[in-house]
Amino acid sequence: MPLPYWTIGCVYGATSVLFGAFGAHGLKKRIADPARIANWSTAAQYQLIHSGVLLLASSVAPKNTVAAGLFMAGMTMFSGSIYLLVLDPATFKFLGPVTPLGGLCLIGGWVALAFGKRVAFAE
Repeated sequence: MPLPYWTIGCVYGATSVLFGAFGAHGLKKRIADPARIANWSTAAQYQLIHSGVLLLASSVAPKNTVAAGLFMAGMTMFSGSIYLLVLDPATFKFLGPVTPLGGLCLIGGWVALAFGKRVAFAE
């Protein structure tokens, strides 16, 4: 995979930790609804997990740009829409349908990774 996927995986991983910390500490000062706080946590968790998968994919399947692109799009749409919906549900209501599309992209990334070419590890 081209170097940008590695860089994007690292940036998304770092921001997931940042957003997770904000959700655990700063967000509770703004939002009292525990369901919205839980949604934020889910978004950060999925972003962190899939950032790691994007990094792994860039190492073991460097030519599988379909999987990498789907993971990147999925994290952006799934986690990004949830973050915005938690912060301001009224303004970002139109993003509601984007969340499941992001989830489908994440699933597609896993499928593309499973059936795409990868490199063999030296034993």
